[in-house]
Amino acid sequence: MSESLPSSLSQPVILGFDPGRQKCGVAVMGLDRSLQHHQVVAADQAIAEIKALRSRFPISTIVLGDQTSSKHWKQTLGQLPDPPRIMLVDERYTTLEARDRYWQMYPPAGLAGWLPQSLRKIPRPIDDIVAILLIERYLNRLTS
Repeated sequence: MSESLPSSLSQPVILGFDPGRQKCGVAVMGLDRSLQHHQVVAADQAIAEIKALRSRFPISTIVLGDQTSSKHWKQTLGQLPDPPRIMLVDERYTTLEARDRYWQMYPPAGLAGWLPQSLRKIPRPIDDIVAILLIERYLNRLTS
């Protein structure tokens, strides 16, 4: 998990949400693409975590992956107090992209760096990195 800015962040930010049945990825990114926060949470704790993040960051939009249980999550998120704008984003191939991004964010050390990437085992869930990719896809869509 990474955090760098206080709750007084002035620019609107986007919350990326990769919903799943067991676990969910969340990420908060500024419109300038500065990553403010990311983590993986249990699915039953996702709404509480999103509420906590909304109290810390000026979240203007939630970007949601459009595959696994997205209809349920979109409806649930729409019931939040002062509901944010919810945008669905194509999440095809994001897990594959997230594997590559993980190694960019956390380069392997020692002998693991000599192994081909396809043989390396990622030591933790990467749903939060998928959430980052969803935000980036949304921002790319806005600027293209």
